Order: sequence, then structure tokens, then C-alpha cells
Amino acid sequence: MDKNAQTALITGASSGIGYELAKIFAREGYNLVLVARGETALQKLADELKQKYSTTVTVIAKDLSQADAPQAVADQLAGAGLTVEVLVNNAGFADYGLFAESDLSKQLEMIQLNIVTLTHLTRLLLPAMLQRKSGKILNLASTAAFQPGPLMSVYYATKAYVLSFSEALANEVKAGGVTVTALCPGATESGFQQRAAMEDSKLVKGRKMPTSAHVAEAGYKALMQGKTVFVPGLSNKALTWAVKLLPRRIMPGLVRSAQERSGH
Repeated sequence: MDKNAQTALITGASSGIGYELAKIFAREGYNLVLVARGETALQKLADELKQKYSTTVTVIAKDLSQADAPQAVADQLAGAGLTVEVLVNNAGFADYGLFAESDLSKQLEMIQLNIVTLTHLTRLLLPAMLQRKSGKILNLASTAAFQPGPLMSVYYATKAYVLSFSEALANEVKAGGVTVTALCPGATESGFQQRAAMEDSKLVKGRKMPTSAHVAEAGYKALMQGKTVFVPGLSNKALTWAVKLLPRRIMPGLVRSAQERSGH
């Protein structure tokens, strides 16, 4: 173990963008704390990274959609004497369909994971960063953060929260040597769509999407540059600019037509 290496904690590290970010941080010489539900997948990744990069990897298998999980993670860090210099709040999921017909428990779990856990973990780890006058936080938002999203109403709202929270927090902590970055990717090849049951939506079907690895590299670079908001990809940047120019009242209709299932 490199005693001088900084430690990055990554939530949702067992797949998708979180998995790719773990590989990047290991490559760049960081020690890692990987958090997700699936212990087997996490341990497999940890073993690969240890072997390839000789880095120290701590695995914490926790269901972060449970209210007590963030405190349990912080307690485990304290018990192991681990200091976290970089926090990556990547864990999150979406659901597709009409809100009135949705599984309520799934919607509430989404709010808990995408919003509450992210906020709770940040609050637990940020004070020590400010005390050291050094630290970085990467929050996974989305291009969904910039407008309302019929058929994925709760998900879009959670990402609007992540973006707003990240921008405000970045302003609060900038004098204290800490940076906060909101990464706002568009649709990405990550397994995310399958979990959201939206593979047939026009937003996804037949589209060539950037890979998780590509998005993770862009996000890591933005984090290291201290950018507050980063939207990877020219088409995604254009979309976020268009949203600012178009009347807000027409946005729900435009987003809905883009998200209807193919054939509708």
C-alpha cells in the first residue's frame, strides 16, 4: 500500500460508469473504497485492480437505498482508519413508465438512493475535507437534470436535485479548497436502460450511445480540472443549450415524444 496515495470512495462501483471510474482511479494511483450491493462483483473488481495496479482496495457491500447505509459506510471507514480525499456519488437508478401506474416502493427507493444517500454521504465526508482544505466530490447527475421528463418523472426530478445541489455546494466550498463536480451524461451504454426497462424507448432504441468507459474518462478529467458542471458529448451540450432557449412550457411534450416507446 502506498501510504501517500489518496483514497477515492466510489458508490455503485460494480457496473457501468462507476465500474469504469474505479478502473481509472486505480490506474491513476489512488487507493479505493468500492461500495455497492453486490459483494461478489465488487470483490472480483477489487482483485483485478489490486493485481493490475498494486493498489489497496476496500470493499463495502451495502444496499445504499437503505436509510442507515451512509452512516454504516462512514463508521466502517472510521473503523479502518481510512481518509477519503475523493467522493464519487455514482450510485443511482431510473424507472420508466407513467407515475400513476408505477411501483411506489421503487419510486421511493429511487429518491432515497439518487438524492438522500448522495446528500447524506456528502454531509458525512465533506467536513473532514474542509478541515484538510483539500478534497473532490463527483456527483452523477444527467442531461435529464435540465428539464422535466414525462415517463421518467421521478428520475428526472432526482437528477435536477443533484445538479442544483452540486452547483450550490461548489459555491459554498470553493474557498475551502474543495471542488464539487456534477457530471451530466446523456444516454450511455451501461446496463442502466435494462434496469429502467426502457430499451424500447425512442431515446435508446437503435441509437449508438457512448460507452461507460468514454463517459468515465471525460468525467474524471472534468473532476481533476475542478469543473462545476460537465456535459460530455457535443450533442448533449447542444441539448442543454436548447433547453435554455426554448419556452419551459413546451419541454414536457418534447421530452415525452422523445421517450415514448418505439411505434407509439
